[in-house]
Amino acid sequence: MGALTKGRYLSLGFVFLVFCTTCTTSKGATGDIPPDSLPSVPGTLPHFLKEPEDAYIVKSNPIKLLCRAVPALQIFFKCNGEWVHQNEHVSRESMDQNTGLKVREVLINVSRQQVEDFHGPEDYWCLCVAWSHLGTSKSRKATVHIAYLRKNFEQDPQGKEVPIKGMIVLHCRPPEGVPTAEVEWLKNEELVSSMTDENIDTRADHNLIISEARLSDSGNYTCLASNIVAKRRSATATVVVFVNGGWSLWTEWSSCNVPCGRGVQKRSRTCTNPAPLNGGAFCEGMSVQKITCNSLCPIDGGWEEWSDWTVCSVQCERQRRRDCNNPPPRHRGKMCEGPGDATENCTGGMCTQNGKLLHDVRPQSMNSSNDVALYSGLGAGVIAVAVLVVAVMLYRRNQSDYGVDVIDPSALTGGFQSFNFKTARQGVADRAEYHAPKGQPPETFPRGLNRDYSNSTVERRSPKKGLLSPTKVQLKTTGVFGHLGGRLVVPNTGVSLLVPHGTIAEDTSWEMYMVINQGESSLQTEESCDILLGPEVTYGPPGLDLSSPVAMTIAHCAELDAENWNIQLKRKTQENKGEEVMSVEDESTSCYCLMDSTSCHLLLDQPGSYALIGEPLTQAAVKRLKLAVFGSLGPTAMDYSLRVYCVDDTPHAFQGVVATEKGKGGQLLEEPKMLPFRGNTFSLQVSIQDVPQFLWSIKPFTTCQEFSFSQVWCSNQQPLHCAFSLERYSPATTQLSCKISVRQVKGHEQILQVYTSVVQSEKESVPFFMQSDCTITSQTGPKAFKIPLSIRQRICATFDTANAKGKDWQLLAQKLHLDINLSYFAKQQSPSAVILSLWEARHQDTGDLDSLACALEEIDKIHSKSPATKRQEDPDLVHHLETGNPGIPVCGMGELTNHESANSVPLEFPRNSLST
Repeated sequence: MGALTKGRYLSLGFVFLVFCTTCTTSKGATGDIPPDSLPSVPGTLPHFLKEPEDAYIVKSNPIKLLCRAVPALQIFFKCNGEWVHQNEHVSRESMDQNTGLKVREVLINVSRQQVEDFHGPEDYWCLCVAWSHLGTSKSRKATVHIAYLRKNFEQDPQGKEVPIKGMIVLHCRPPEGVPTAEVEWLKNEELVSSMTDENIDTRADHNLIISEARLSDSGNYTCLASNIVAKRRSATATVVVFVNGGWSLWTEWSSCNVPCGRGVQKRSRTCTNPAPLNGGAFCEGMSVQKITCNSLCPIDGGWEEWSDWTVCSVQCERQRRRDCNNPPPRHRGKMCEGPGDATENCTGGMCTQNGKLLHDVRPQSMNSSNDVALYSGLGAGVIAVAVLVVAVMLYRRNQSDYGVDVIDPSALTGGFQSFNFKTARQGVADRAEYHAPKGQPPETFPRGLNRDYSNSTVERRSPKKGLLSPTKVQLKTTGVFGHLGGRLVVPNTGVSLLVPHGTIAEDTSWEMYMVINQGESSLQTEESCDILLGPEVTYGPPGLDLSSPVAMTIAHCAELDAENWNIQLKRKTQENKGEEVMSVEDESTSCYCLMDSTSCHLLLDQPGSYALIGEPLTQAAVKRLKLAVFGSLGPTAMDYSLRVYCVDDTPHAFQGVVATEKGKGGQLLEEPKMLPFRGNTFSLQVSIQDVPQFLWSIKPFTTCQEFSFSQVWCSNQQPLHCAFSLERYSPATTQLSCKISVRQVKGHEQILQVYTSVVQSEKESVPFFMQSDCTITSQTGPKAFKIPLSIRQRICATFDTANAKGKDWQLLAQKLHLDINLSYFAKQQSPSAVILSLWEARHQDTGDLDSLACALEEIDKIHSKSPATKRQEDPDLVHHLETGNPGIPVCGMGELTNHESANSVPLEFPRNSLST
């Protein structure tokens, strides 16, 4: 027995001698020490008011064990079978006021070192023993543990993709710990409890079970383990509840697509019952079904044979009839043409009058009057022929005063070289060129020709010869836009403005406008060689507050070549001067400029006036001219005028020509053609050829007319025109056939073939090939966009993610061929949204989502090799795009384009993926 134990027993022996009359010795080192005999005073055995409880030592903080008993003369603790020294006890006694018995309370401390030093077959334990006059009582054993909680979970929950109404089971095995850790579940950092949601079951085995998954159950789930030492968080498991697409009911069969014969009927259904959500599978099967149909062809009515004549009536008439029953008209067929009844005289003109035949009662003067009428007619015919002969002779004599037939190509010599072209007439004509006398500028308007070609939209105010300048009446369109965005269009000008969704703040709306500035542009410098390549456009209002850029489209007339052109975007300052915003070949973070072959697409942050200005770097720089020839009758029925227009090849520039000719009742005689005009300082010549010499005459010295280089090169969207005045020799001449040659000296040539009827009754106005009847100038909300808003948001969420393993907005820009000036996209809050807005502006007149679907499909193929990224690629976007969306009417973005209404049929792509 150690010294400590001996000391304890000596002390206890002393205590027992004090309180007991007879004491026995200890049974051993580990035995109890009950008293030998009990006092004779009345009393009870001690019972415990407070027994020691199990405890955990946290870190290095000791724990306290407490015992309280009544009646108790003494209390001692025994730990692991050994008595604790009395010096380690803290005792306190009191008196129970109700019973008068003595209450004793004892407390000891247990340190972490004591527990760690103990090595026994069971846990560290302690109990207490209480003495009274009648004997001893022992308390329960209290165990003491060192508390801890490991860091790593034995099993982390795993992410899942679950169909709606499916079961979700998330497993969690918390880290090892003492005491055992309690587990809670967090969804998006909020506590999940089965007490508040009957659909959720948090099991005793720490698993989380959701009986029927709902869309709201999608989220990030975390297992939280905690005990008295610490709290541990598991890895986050993402749960996606997806909805597989379901077909809607079939629509009714459409009517047969042909009015007559074998045709096709269609019916369709959409994958919207429900629509795929959160990556759910798209519907399998066909969205459109077709069957053959037969429409009954119209049968026109046919006449039956005439009936027999009726008996001659007292009025000397008889009748007959026929019916339209051979066959009768059916299925929208036409009724028979002509009368169904016929009446004729039944006496051969010999009907009686008052009982006498008509030839017996006619006047005696009838024969003589018939002879007078015959001779009078013959005399008038002879006089008319004589007058016509005299008129022709006088006209011939008047024409001979010119001294030379100017239509004859051999009468003039010039710089034309032979040129072969194929027309309906295979002759090759010699051409002549007219040059003005030295010191005199070439005559642009033929002498004697009325130069007033103005109407309500065009006036004569340009100091340059041959220029038709539009008035300063502004071409303006307005619209009220809110958070949903929309589109502004100036019809027939190639100018539009796209306001993307979200550009304007919620609960805010702006009345926006777009104006094409007429007249001389203030963005050009007079001393430079800059030319205006498209209209100057202003959009506003000036105080417009935008959260993302708008997309403006402006048509231009330049043949793009970086070696020959320096093209700049300029903006008007407050001093009405032009400042450079950017060069289209350079990168800029303040503006984006995408040049297509015929249009420029701008991303702009600030309202203002903008124009595309070109500076030719070499003489090989080319701008496109549009050529058109119109014709109309002259002041008299014998005169006919041909007017040839040369204008910059943009829809807006050609607007003035259309307006002018519409006011004159002009007729377009040949489809407009394009002529490349080089910046080589050589002039433009317009000549008329192959006029039939024996049918038509032309004013002398007007067969070839010329525009100087500066007139053409610096016309700045204002049309140039020249006219040829012809006269026919005879009213019987009703057809005119000739050619108009337009060529640049040492440059390209274009031939306009004229073949028209000049009869007054057949005169026609300018055809509406410019969509002049289009009235849609403003669209708001989803109908203004090709890409549905939900698809746009999914694309942005996918490609704006920074850790998408290469599939970010830069890859999207590359696949859409918009990967220039990437620094501009990089500064945007959502680069993908700006890229999609630019794509919308670029494809607004095609209505074709196929290029976007192809780009997403290519990106999906690139990343589908990696299983880890396949889920992220969201290939369902391609299916959404390929099933099409309603067409969008955009008026005036090209000259001869067809525009569908907002309810046009869905787009169909000839893609293999659509074959199912």
